[in-house]
Amino acid sequence: MESEPYEDPAEELLDVVDAEDRVVGTARRGEVYARGLRHRCVFVRARDARGRTFVHRRTATKLLYPSRYDLFVGGVVGAGEEYDAAALREAEEELGVSGLPAPTPLFSFLYEDPDGHGSWWSRVYEVRCERPVEPQVSEVAWHAFFTDEELAARLPEWPWVPDGLAAWELLAEREGR
Repeated sequence: MESEPYEDPAEELLDVVDAEDRVVGTARRGEVYARGLRHRCVFVRARDARGRTFVHRRTATKLLYPSRYDLFVGGVVGAGEEYDAAALREAEEELGVSGLPAPTPLFSFLYEDPDGHGSWWSRVYEVRCERPVEPQVSEVAWHAFFTDEELAARLPEWPWVPDGLAAWELLAEREGR
């Protein structure tokens, strides 16, 4: 089941999960963030036909980590939604592209936020996007595709979302970078 679109993102219903990623209830996103309830997220590394990674700066209106850079598209998994469905939905929404292939799941991890926002089960995916992107203006303030070398130069310089950076570092370990 896909999550319902909400004009106010704080009103979106999310599954609340336990330490084993089992659903134990539901709550609105605003309450989940305010109370630091454990929930689910997806991170999708989008690569273009040349293998470059989509990088973007989040809009200033985002509830969490506004105006920071991100190495992934993605977001929260809605109440009753499966990880795989959320990954495809989020990738198509944020990139502004329809008909993407199903993102490939790579690994999962439990992220513990050092800034006190709680924790979330995170599933990391990859998808190839070979068509022009038209990122969602409510989510993406700026974007570009970067080579691994260009990313390596920007990582120490730019303010990144911490959960995306954690996912990137785990992905780099798995890829031997």
